[in-house]
Amino acid sequence: MSIVRLRDFVSELTRAVPTYRSEARLLERVVPLVAELVAYDDWLPEACARSNPERYQQYLLHCDPLERFSVVSFVWGPGQQTPIHDHTVWGVIGMLRGAEISTGFMPGVSVSFGAAKRVGTVDPVEACVAPLRESDMVRLEPGDVERVSPRLGDIHQVRNAFDDRESISIHVYGANIGTVRRHVFDPVTGAKRSFVSGFSAPVVPNLWGN
Repeated sequence: MSIVRLRDFVSELTRAVPTYRSEARLLERVVPLVAELVAYDDWLPEACARSNPERYQQYLLHCDPLERFSVVSFVWGPGQQTPIHDHTVWGVIGMLRGAEISTGFMPGVSVSFGAAKRVGTVDPVEACVAPLRESDMVRLEPGDVERVSPRLGDIHQVRNAFDDRESISIHVYGANIGTVRRHVFDPVTGAKRSFVSGFSAPVVPNLWGN
């Protein structure tokens, strides 16, 4: 097990991020870098590949000092899945081991149940519901890469494709994802609730090891 591939990846990404003003152009550069990283399964430290029977794990592998990007490993125990959530920043996901299934969602159309005016005010009072709509489903196998962003479609639910073994994916985000205020969604009402994910461990790998 050698950290060199991850160190080289972080170095290339650090050079690339400030070079592109356009998110689309940046993603064109990041996608092949992630694809090259997950083409090999000989670099992820064991401490960042451990599952937890209670919930999926999000290990920080590197965060840019200016928080322009972060790299994490997602470790899925058998059958584990996320809630429906968004990211609010661009992201690139590469599959390293096992497989995962991502189901995309689109906001529904708000339906009004009528409006009434409060006595002495001019503000309408409405009750609305906007259930989410499934948009697509993608299965990632080792070596596959997918991108997300508010511009492309940012709401999805991800699950381990296997009920009997672990899966691991590598994610790159355009911010320090552990500190970003994001949202989880109720699929029936479309209601969203803020959350900050944090990370599953207090330490990061030493990129300058062997």
